[in-house]
Amino acid sequence: MSIETICILGGSGFVGQHLANRLSSDGYRVRILTRRPERHRALSIHPHISLHGADVHDPAQLHQHLAGASTVINLIGILNDPDRKGAGFQQAHIELPRKVVQAALECGVQRLLHMSALNASADETDSRYLKTKGAGEDLVHSAAAHDLIVTSLQPSVMFGDGDSFFNRFASLLRLSPLVFPLACPNSQFAPVYVGDVVEAICRSLHDATGGERLELCGPEVFTLQALVEYTRDLIGLHSKIIGLGDRLSRLQAHVFGLLPGQPFTMDNYYSLQKDSICRYNALPTLGISPTPVAAIVPGYLAGKNCRARYHDMRRRSGRG
Repeated sequence: MSIETICILGGSGFVGQHLANRLSSDGYRVRILTRRPERHRALSIHPHISLHGADVHDPAQLHQHLAGASTVINLIGILNDPDRKGAGFQQAHIELPRKVVQAALECGVQRLLHMSALNASADETDSRYLKTKGAGEDLVHSAAAHDLIVTSLQPSVMFGDGDSFFNRFASLLRLSPLVFPLACPNSQFAPVYVGDVVEAICRSLHDATGGERLELCGPEVFTLQALVEYTRDLIGLHSKIIGLGDRLSRLQAHVFGLLPGQPFTMDNYYSLQKDSICRYNALPTLGISPTPVAAIVPGYLAGKNCRARYHDMRRRSGRG
């Protein structure tokens, strides 16, 4: 029996590496497209994983590498636009999905799994990130009219070893060990474990979820301030976290958006105006029991008395 080939765009990123390892272990042949395969050689030691240097925005290269694949998984997305005018969001979240759909149809790919985001909507008026994510999601689902089976995933903020949420705040807290001004402190999240997201993807490789837009959340809801305070406690700091009001949050976004690396932008501010929580969490429907933060995060942020701090975080959020 021939081995099924799955092509992953964004396979060298946080979710992609976890997913590629899992699919390889499940016996799939995994083809990862990346600009710099030499940076991710550790992935290629796994059986059935191959790295291919490619510009995914080039339709000819997409067509070349999707040939022979039964499924394509698009995990590519950006949180900040390098040119600050929306062109980067447009290219990554709309133009690329359009090219992926076209190449998939031309190559006879049967299945497309597309990573979107909670609150993504083409009707969004403020956040370019959420607007372009929503437009790209609508675009890929329109391919169902051409017999491409499409499932999109809408996770809340993801956590796990190597994440860009808890690890990022840990780094920022170490740079500001005394006082840490936090924009939008009351924004709410239902952090979802990357392993659960990977499991949801694996269970969506068949027709059962075709056409669905799967919201993915963890089992608990926390404010941003509670999550940052929890991170602070785990890494053994005593920073005072000062939650900023709306005016100062906007000011911080304006200033930080001009800094190298854009640590916080107005578009991030607009995205945080919508709580990242599920209306209908698809994980239980898929037979997946959502993993709590306390079961995973202490293992890679290495704190002491982690369980007590976790319950204190719940108390600060008014949920424990």
